Amino acid sequence: MNEKHRLTINLLKLFDIGIVVFSFVLTTVLMVNAEHKISIAEFLSMRTKISNLAIFISALLICNIVFHLCGLYRSRRLSSRRLELVDVIKAMTINTACFVAFGSLFSIRMITVPFLATFWMVGTIVLCVCRLILRSVAAKVRVQGKDLRYMLILGSNHRAVEFARKLSADPGRGYRLLGFVDDDWPGISALDEHGYKVVSSYAGLADFLRRNVVDEVAVYLPFGSFYRHSFEVASLCQQHGITMRFNSDIFGLKATRWRSEQYDEDHYIATYTGVGEIGPRTIKRVLDVTVAFIVLFLLSPLLLLVALAIKLTSPGPVFFLQERVGFNKRRFKIFKFRTMVPNAEKLMAELEKQNEASGPVFKMRNDPRITPIGKFLRKSSIDELPQLLNVLNGDMSLVGPRPLPVRDYEGFNEDWQRRRFSVKPGITCLWQVNGRSGISFDQWMLLDLKYMDEWSLWLDLKILAKTVPAVLRGAGAA
Repeated sequence: MNEKHRLTINLLKLFDIGIVVFSFVLTTVLMVNAEHKISIAEFLSMRTKISNLAIFISALLICNIVFHLCGLYRSRRLSSRRLELVDVIKAMTINTACFVAFGSLFSIRMITVPFLATFWMVGTIVLCVCRLILRSVAAKVRVQGKDLRYMLILGSNHRAVEFARKLSADPGRGYRLLGFVDDDWPGISALDEHGYKVVSSYAGLADFLRRNVVDEVAVYLPFGSFYRHSFEVASLCQQHGITMRFNSDIFGLKATRWRSEQYDEDHYIATYTGVGEIGPRTIKRVLDVTVAFIVLFLLSPLLLLVALAIKLTSPGPVFFLQERVGFNKRRFKIFKFRTMVPNAEKLMAELEKQNEASGPVFKMRNDPRITPIGKFLRKSSIDELPQLLNVLNGDMSLVGPRPLPVRDYEGFNEDWQRRRFSVKPGITCLWQVNGRSGISFDQWMLLDLKYMDEWSLWLDLKILAKTVPAVLRGAGAA
């Protein structure tokens, strides 16, 4: 990092802390003005205790650390506006949580729910607007030929050409493409078609780096056959102090995400699908436990009535326990209110020929094993409520692919379908709110994969919101 870049980052840190202070002061003024207990002038004339000042400065230091940890000061040239705004929102949410902790620890009366909500909203909006303005200013500066980064691309396959095309189409990123490094091969003519050129062979790369300004090298070499070239280039870039960029999709795995990890002194790239980052995963778990506990508490009278009705109308246990396939194919016992006769599992073999569902699952609209009260429980989805116990136990989530019986899992004949088991199963999912039993097995599997590929906390909230009307309609229930 050069002195100019270091100065810019330090100024940005001060600017961000200034926004936090501004948000805190503005929120305080708004709260004081809303309560009408004292005037603004009287409030501003009040003396501040040294201890309160020390607490406030400590809170600001923690805010600075949080901004660092959320990546607000790393290079954003190649990241999208959306990702930067998400990091800003994440940072302000954590900072607000820290203010909650400070308020509780030091008994600060002004730290109330309305205060925190206003502080979070003001700070988040101002920070997001400022970041967008800074991005816009930086893009204009780079378009005019300043603050540029000169890049070489190793390899000339279609992924390398596509990366170059994206880079050239967005001059606001501030990259100038020097050209490609590659040896002659049949597909190299594609560069001419796109107006790009080869500036060096692999043998001449060391000399090219010595004689030219190169800030970054993007590596798009085939992983297996060009390992030696990749190793030599990595060594050269280390010797010259040049930044290297590797495309994480070295195996062509379009549906996976990745993260960097460190074990002792070694660094790794881990690939994952669905919910992988610890922050969102933790928030999802907190949401699961909180909602499950509240719903169980509020509906406990209904659950007792249902249990009593099952016991009085049909011999056998209240709950139906069945082994299901869960996260990464772990087995667990699912809880459901019993809606069938006690020996329903043994009778299934006699009904296999009447299965109305496609694929390995078993569905039968007029299943003779279902008890009279069981029909109502299934239609209303009340039989699913005990699964909230599975959520509290950690075997399931509120939202996720539905857990399947072992019998159904053993009927899978395509490995791509099994990717749905790489996340925790859920009580509700896209399948639940898009027709349930009314859609085919393949469509069901595709909806599960779509959920995993597009997962976000917002998507979970939307599915939960759509589940209630879907259940009330009883559409597709079987």
